[in-house]
Amino acid sequence: MKRISTNLLVIIALTIMIPCLAMGQSTKNKEQILKSMELANHYFMNKWQDVGKIIYVPSKHKSWPSHIWTRGVYYEGLMALNQVDPKDQYIQYAMDWGKAHDWSLRGGIETRNADNQCAGQTYIDLALIKKDTALMSNIKASIDLMLTTDQVDDWSWIDAIQMAMPIFARLGDITGNTAYYNKMWEMYDYTRSKLNGGGLYDTKNHLWWRDKDFMPPYKEPNGKDCYWSRGNGWVAAALVRVLDGLPKTAPHYNDYLQDYKDMMQAILKYQNKGGYWNVSMADPTNFGGKELTGTALFTYAMAWGVNQGILKKKTFKKPISSAWAMLYSCVHPNGFLGYVQGTGKEPKDSQPVGYNHEPDFEDFGLGCFLLAGSEVYKL
Repeated sequence: MKRISTNLLVIIALTIMIPCLAMGQSTKNKEQILKSMELANHYFMNKWQDVGKIIYVPSKHKSWPSHIWTRGVYYEGLMALNQVDPKDQYIQYAMDWGKAHDWSLRGGIETRNADNQCAGQTYIDLALIKKDTALMSNIKASIDLMLTTDQVDDWSWIDAIQMAMPIFARLGDITGNTAYYNKMWEMYDYTRSKLNGGGLYDTKNHLWWRDKDFMPPYKEPNGKDCYWSRGNGWVAAALVRVLDGLPKTAPHYNDYLQDYKDMMQAILKYQNKGGYWNVSMADPTNFGGKELTGTALFTYAMAWGVNQGILKKKTFKKPISSAWAMLYSCVHPNGFLGYVQGTGKEPKDSQPVGYNHEPDFEDFGLGCFLLAGSEVYKL
């Protein structure tokens, strides 16, 4: 019998060990991702045990009901967490929230305001989970009223695209009624290409101006256009949430897909070496530094694209990994999230942002974090 050489034995051993080590590291990373999401979410659920409690913000001397858009975004994140780590307590927490508001919308079914309609995304999720269409009757009624009019200029700020557009896509898929798809495109295209004479989408740089007030000739202190990271993150997330359930045969599917892919390529050059995006993407001197929400939304969008095979893993793996490392560093030992820019519409709002900074609303930042973590976990 021939003796096996030492070199060959080493090669055989490495062939066996390397995949095992990689698998072990992958499992460890997934556990770390999940634990960070659970920690942050537990902190919030423990703090807000009464899901119907009025949200009072001392700095603004004002109160809001707990089904406003900020809380709606949180529940989007909670539903995403439940997809990768299903728990009855998550569903019950969301059900209690919906029941506390009788599955209603702020402003009633007559509202056309996208912020008011945001809660409907989770209402629809729960209606499907519980197989009870009554849970989504109010949000459907609200959107159905919009279908009866010719008005398409409601989404006059880009945040609105995330708050409401996915609802049209979901209802189209559930009902089979293409009128939802048609109206969704008309409203998106108006905001994208026609609002204020040219639309909020910069077709040259494939990024968005927050609203008409930030379109050229408006400039940042360094002379560049104002591309607010969270605003662009909202659009990226909206496109993900639309494409995720939109049939490829649906009208304008390829238009949404192209905008998504163009945006994903465009944001790469603005990512800081620290893994984050500055609040002002093209001007790091204007309140530059770590910021969680915009970074989380971009991470969510990029990771989803890789998971779906739409984006090349070779190109996006490092940016995603770097971004997640930054997001992970924002989690306090007790689950509180630092570096969250509070509500606003531009880089200077709710500043300064820091590790110990408490935003005016802490719910939507967590929602963004959970959306990102849920897709990175799948990687």
